[in-house]
Amino acid sequence: MAIVGVGYSQVGRHTGLSERHHAAQAAVAALADAGLSREDIDGATTWGGDATDFAWMLGMGPLRWHLNVGVSPAFITPAIHGAMAVAAGHCDTCIAFRIMMQQPSSAVIAAGGAALSSPSMIDAAMMHPYGDFSPTQWAGLLMNRYLHDSDATEEDFATFAVVQREHATRNENALQRSPLSAEEYLAAPYISKPVRLLDCDLPCDSGSAVIFTTEERARDLRARPVFVEASALSSIRDMNFELLDDMTRTSPAHCADLLWSRTDLGPADVDCAQLYDGFSVITFQWLEALGLCEPGGAGPFVAAGHTRLTGSLPLNTDGGAINVGRRHGANFCIEATRQLRGQCGDRQVQGAQVAVWANAVGPFSGAMLLTAG
Repeated sequence: MAIVGVGYSQVGRHTGLSERHHAAQAAVAALADAGLSREDIDGATTWGGDATDFAWMLGMGPLRWHLNVGVSPAFITPAIHGAMAVAAGHCDTCIAFRIMMQQPSSAVIAAGGAALSSPSMIDAAMMHPYGDFSPTQWAGLLMNRYLHDSDATEEDFATFAVVQREHATRNENALQRSPLSAEEYLAAPYISKPVRLLDCDLPCDSGSAVIFTTEERARDLRARPVFVEASALSSIRDMNFELLDDMTRTSPAHCADLLWSRTDLGPADVDCAQLYDGFSVITFQWLEALGLCEPGGAGPFVAAGHTRLTGSLPLNTDGGAINVGRRHGANFCIEATRQLRGQCGDRQVQGAQVAVWANAVGPFSGAMLLTAG
């Protein structure tokens, strides 16, 4: 399977556009990127929304395969399902969507809805009256425990934020592009201590689309193909983030084991990594889970400069969702693809041939390994 087209809609805060506007703009951009027409699409999938509605609106179809994904580890899920549908022969060319609307946050609604409708809803009933209803609360638990159990410090998270902002200043599509200092990060207010405002992704309106097709067809299309080398989805328990048995080694560890078991490549082969930063501690967990640094060593790894564009492992080279806006992981897939095509301008990782991108943390997660064509 291969990625042959990627595209964004207009992205911003309070754009005034509907979900359909964002889906249409992203799909048109992805089709143009691939050199395909709407008639070429015979599969569609999305996280949230209605893939068949988007496809019909755009004049695609008839579809041979479609799937709407609900609560799951963000864009990685429709991406993997789309790639698998192509691999299984259910369709030849599949478009995967993720549409995000700033208000209300569909991710927060989905998480809250899952908690209240699940068999364990009694847990939510015991937490919500005390103000524990936001993902920032469990993120605070994860980060606090991580700081306790690892070699990381809050200053290391400051370095992480500064480096990601440096990358964002080179990305004209990033929403946050002003230079950031460690002092400014440390002066930012706590949201759920030790999680600061600048540890959280930025709510926005966005549409993202990625097109998958067969390796054979990909080689005849406009853009340099990027191949799906391996992928993995993991779930280690129900959706109670607060009740994880181990808050520093969560589902990314299991997911990474699955990913590396499905390829002859390994962590040393990765040229750049695009790892989910809905909260910055998630990225630290992924660095360690994937074996890209030593267990407990993500903080010193970042502090030593390894994640800069000139470092040994350029990380979140588009600036991450903290700076480009909450695109629910689709930005990491698109940035990895563009890096492997050599399309990232002055933030390009020279000679990039292998990239990994990942989503989510805690009870569920997913990852995909990509190689240049």
